[in-house]
Amino acid sequence: MGPHPAVAAIRLAVRRVLHDVLTEHHTIRTTDTTDDKATHPARDDERTHPLVLVACSGGADSMALASALAFEARKLAVRAGGVTVDHGLQDGSDQRATEVAGRMAALGLDPVEAVAVTVGREGGPEAAARDARYAALDAAAERHGAAAVLLGHTRDDQAETVLLGLARGSGIRSLSGMAAVSGASGRYRRPFLELDRQTVRKACVAQELAVWDDPHNADPAYTRSRLRHEGLPALEKALGKGVVEALARTAQLSRDDADALDSWAADVEALVRDEAGRLECAKLFGLPPAVRRRVLRRAVIAEGAPAGSLFARHIEEVDRLITGWRGQGAINLPGRVEARRQGGRLVIRQG
Repeated sequence: MGPHPAVAAIRLAVRRVLHDVLTEHHTIRTTDTTDDKATHPARDDERTHPLVLVACSGGADSMALASALAFEARKLAVRAGGVTVDHGLQDGSDQRATEVAGRMAALGLDPVEAVAVTVGREGGPEAAARDARYAALDAAAERHGAAAVLLGHTRDDQAETVLLGLARGSGIRSLSGMAAVSGASGRYRRPFLELDRQTVRKACVAQELAVWDDPHNADPAYTRSRLRHEGLPALEKALGKGVVEALARTAQLSRDDADALDSWAADVEALVRDEAGRLECAKLFGLPPAVRRRVLRRAVIAEGAPAGSLFARHIEEVDRLITGWRGQGAINLPGRVEARRQGGRLVIRQG
């Protein structure tokens, strides 16, 4: 008999991602002739067998992912390791991180490490914890030379992310949810985005994997928790089953549209600048609003505004310098960047 259907589903999802990583790794390796195999014989295994890490909290989603990675890596030319991040937000979190690292090692993952982080306050508790976590994962990937880091987000997580984006009113990029591939050089991979949370949990039960349910996931103090336990069930009650699948499909369609508009904006940006590289208001005015706002956002970020702190309302204010010019003064933006209209040009600079 084959594996339980849920186990087969998570393994297939991870296998597809590992094949992508291997293909990309071999493409890079064959085009990179700067590293001499004879000079670095000890590195040959690293060169031919890329390392893939799993980010594991010990919850059902990430433990299922760790188990699937350990199983599939043994059949492919892939080394598999794991990282668990201790946010230090709960009593005994350091001990729990050690236990999770031990569980990953027991699955056959190597290297495995537990990393402690300090969570700040910027952006609220959820955003601050996420920023600290990704910084730790980035550092671990660099430290170990990992080709990819797998994340256990499911289709349910995607649906929640779309609803949170809808509540922010930040446009179709917010509705795009999480990408299957993201981060610098495509570091982060999300194999489970097309699997529901129930399937992933069933895979843990079928494999008798010990999992830890983070109490924060049920704490109504957190927006995502309220959405998960109150918002989505209410939507399903009102609209019927299939809401999660529809939201996930919306994310993919929105991402396709957003990518196309981003590409359009990149292509026309040089055409709306004068010989000195300054943005010309008349030419910007002639662009479709969705494209114009993307050009403006790119320009503001290029001058030093942090992308994560730049919201739709900021770009709308800058856009009014183009479409609703009434002699208004400079617009102050995140990162001490300001935008002003001057002599038919849009001047964006850091103060």
